[in-house]
Amino acid sequence: MITKNVCLFLLMGCWQLFFSTSQAQSNNPLDVAFGDPFVLYDQETDAYYMYGTGGVEHGFVAYSSNDLKQWEHRGTVYTAQQDKSWGTKDFWAPEVYKRGGKYYMFYSAHWKENPNDELENYRIGIATSTHPTGPFIDLTGRPLFDPGYPIIDGNVYFAEDGRLYLYYSRCCYKNPVQSEIAAWAKQQGMFDEIEESWIYGVELASDFSHVIGEPTLLLRPPVSRDDKQSEWESRSVTSGEVNRRWTEGSYLFKHNNLYYMMYSANHFGGENYAVGYATASNPLGPFEKSATNPILQKNISHGGIVSGTGHNSLLRDKAGKVWCVYHARTTKTGSQRLVFLDELKILPNGQLIVDGPTVKP
Repeated sequence: MITKNVCLFLLMGCWQLFFSTSQAQSNNPLDVAFGDPFVLYDQETDAYYMYGTGGVEHGFVAYSSNDLKQWEHRGTVYTAQQDKSWGTKDFWAPEVYKRGGKYYMFYSAHWKENPNDELENYRIGIATSTHPTGPFIDLTGRPLFDPGYPIIDGNVYFAEDGRLYLYYSRCCYKNPVQSEIAAWAKQQGMFDEIEESWIYGVELASDFSHVIGEPTLLLRPPVSRDDKQSEWESRSVTSGEVNRRWTEGSYLFKHNNLYYMMYSANHFGGENYAVGYATASNPLGPFEKSATNPILQKNISHGGIVSGTGHNSLLRDKAGKVWCVYHARTTKTGSQRLVFLDELKILPNGQLIVDGPTVKP
């Protein structure tokens, strides 16, 4: 049996979202200093396990919880200090899936095979364990595959027909793109070029050993300034923060025969990091971005204290509520990324809504 947070319920045909009659009191931010958080509910141990970026150098730690409120630190679950390790630094964005009684961690890291001494030599690898708290051991001693450019943020979708799909983000590094925003920034004397990250999808072998076929470009920042998505996806550039536009942190799920891809845009280290989504009738697109984007963003411009909201995943809890799990910062907690959980809803017309960002009283 395949278990993967929301995926288990998708395969069972039980993906039904209901509206709460009352708003639960927020517990945000959690006392977990993670970026790129991902939560797995494990039926065997009847507990939630959280993984993310941070907590240990050259590896990953995990937390566990029985109620999604109180989290216990479970120590290091993956370390690069092992014989099969292929990464050297920047261990990011772990996601853990259960398959055939084992747990598989997909993660990003800087690949040690770097003959051209690239500053960003990221790839996606897989490590496995017999327990959600590890230890996770690399499967092969190499990344899953090498597309010829740096990639991060692996996310896997388990389709009803048994096929698997891997989604990832091509890094901005050495990917300058001509666009009206790039031309504007150069005219303003802000940046000579604008680099972009793009989201791709590719079929994945059932045993996770390799990808099948060539990756398909699914999402990228808008080319035209008249595009309705251009304003919010370009804020890192238009604010003068950095000469990059991101499309990253993808998460795919299915509802009513429609595929939803949630994604993040703007600089992960800045206040403008935000989440949008796109939909398609096929897991490899073409995807159309929602006119209601962004659906999760900073609220400091409207009297709130939260900024840098992004890189989300989803979790359906034991009670059936679906949570958007993401990281953010607050004016009270400073620059450190902390984990937030806010409810995700789907309106009758298919529109996604995140009831957040919220903070505890």
